[in-house]
Amino acid sequence: MPITAKDVQKLRRSTGAGMMDAKKALTNADGDFEAAVQILREKGLAKAAGRTDRDNSEGRVAVASGDTAVSLVHLKSETDFAAKSDDFLKLTAELVDLVLEKGPDAVSERDAEIESLKLTVKENIELGSIVRYEKTADNVVDAYLHGGGKAGVLVEAVGVDQAAIHEVAMHIAFAKPTFLSRDEVPAEEVERERAALLEITKNEGKPEAAWPKIVEGRLSSWFGERVLLEQGLFGDKEKVSAKIGDGTITRFVLAQVG
Repeated sequence: MPITAKDVQKLRRSTGAGMMDAKKALTNADGDFEAAVQILREKGLAKAAGRTDRDNSEGRVAVASGDTAVSLVHLKSETDFAAKSDDFLKLTAELVDLVLEKGPDAVSERDAEIESLKLTVKENIELGSIVRYEKTADNVVDAYLHGGGKAGVLVEAVGVDQAAIHEVAMHIAFAKPTFLSRDEVPAEEVERERAALLEITKNEGKPEAAWPKIVEGRLSSWFGERVLLEQGLFGDKEKVSAKIGDGTITRFVLAQVG
């Protein structure tokens, strides 16, 4: 019976076995899925299957910068102990370099190594964020790593100098914004917060005529906790939007452990 890549992927997802092990098991089982699962179990290669739903909030983030692009990779683990291992750190570094050279899809070339590491450390190891920003004549990009790999940032802008955008990248790691601009915040989330703030204001006994102004002021503070352009740079009075002047931040990504 012909063995397809889809069959191999299905068996890998079901058992947590490595790609080559899954393919060999299917071949030996003549394509019979259940028989292949049993083969892997008997060889002890399906032990990772029960780990896929376990919390993996630890791990490491890596960033890389080259002549034509910057890249970021987040490799997740269950414990910091596993994330500190030489094999884990080596693979994370190799993955981010691979993404820098070839793009995010290239990580699939290292699926076998990721599966092998999962079985070696006996943890739910998986990839989180995988991002690459290209450098062009029209943009400026920056990659920033914080806390020895506890957080990583990529940011892209137009009309902003490199020093300023690097400060913004550092700020993102510090302030952890969720959105770039106010327009990106879901409308239903905004309305839910506005309604909550109105009730809080009413319960404080404020004059009814002042409610709209008070609510909008508090809503602006709420946006400032989430929206990059409305945050004070490193918590100071100068906003990020003022720091970049007439320039524009087009996008950013923050990956963090925890």
